[in-house]
Amino acid sequence: MLYAIISQDKEGTHALRMETRPAHVDRLQALKEDGRLILAGPHPAVDNDDPGDAGFTGSLVVAEFDSLEQAKAWADTDPYITAGVYEQVTVKPFKKVLP
Repeated sequence: MLYAIISQDKEGTHALRMETRPAHVDRLQALKEDGRLILAGPHPAVDNDDPGDAGFTGSLVVAEFDSLEQAKAWADTDPYITAGVYEQVTVKPFKKVLP
């Protein structure tokens, strides 16, 4: 089943996010290589693809896992969690309808 992992950044963690990004992207790449990643990306803090110093407010990952518990376990070990970038993470089932 698909799961949405919706994360909210702590304020003032843009530099830490950029420092931790390679490890975060490596995990997403592994999901992609397994054929389980549907989409992933950050939420810019301003209405622009390149928010510059404004940074990001969080992230969205939609991926396939065997269970909600497995999705939560994967989310709980994200480098952004261990580094202290994320303030809150919500994991819930997702039903893709379109496209």
